Amino acid sequence: MSTVRTGPQIGLIVQIVALVGLAATVGLSPVGWLAGLAYGAVTCLALLRGLRHAGSARLGPADWVTMGRGLLVGGVTALIVDALVTDRAAPVGVLVTMTAVALALDAVDGQVARRTGTVSTLGARFDMEVDSFLVLMLSLYVAPSVGAWVLAIGVMRYVFLVAGWLLSWMDAQLPPRYWRKVVAAVQGIMLVVAASEVLPGVLTALVLVVALGMLVESFGRDVAWLWRHRADRPVPARLVPAVPIGRRSIDGPEDRDLSPAPVLSLR
Repeated sequence: MSTVRTGPQIGLIVQIVALVGLAATVGLSPVGWLAGLAYGAVTCLALLRGLRHAGSARLGPADWVTMGRGLLVGGVTALIVDALVTDRAAPVGVLVTMTAVALALDAVDGQVARRTGTVSTLGARFDMEVDSFLVLMLSLYVAPSVGAWVLAIGVMRYVFLVAGWLLSWMDAQLPPRYWRKVVAAVQGIMLVVAASEVLPGVLTALVLVVALGMLVESFGRDVAWLWRHRADRPVPARLVPAVPIGRRSIDGPEDRDLSPAPVLSLR
């Protein structure tokens, strides 16, 4: 049990150390501290639960790379929340650098997983959630200067998840598609460009419109695939009471046919 807890605990400790470093160099308000700590704690607990559910004793090599990316995202979260809640401007250089490193490492963890033979569903999900949350936070950061419509880039992934909870046909496993990875990478790059403020306002809005258009196309294609294959989903089995086979005599031995033992039923 202790080996399962080691990885997430180390990640949380390093996250706290990173927040101390940010507070000492660029400064963090109590709200920024709270956001960073909350992110680290939730990530630690979710990863611990995922490890237990997967029956894994420890993090794999690629998971440690993803953990490093997640720690950077925790720092970015603290800086962005701090800037949005207080009147202080975010340290753009630090924010962009941390985000750029987190995005660059996104190409590393997958390679490490494949070369070490440690590809796992948990690792892929961990990687995806780190990416999604980073995009959400960057969308929140650039929305005040570009427009609230940019938030659609950050929330679309979560809308898709909620739709999967509400509609059974939306919860099917999607086939691998390389274009989906390209679109995800473009979202992060475009949002970093917008956050860096290196482009005029019009060009910033234009690149974000392109990013949003690509995202809508990608999610739209996935939804269309799920709709076309909705009839292919296996119907879950459930237990229902057995139907009496017959009863020829009330007092006779045939009464055992009325046994309430459950039977497997497909509906």
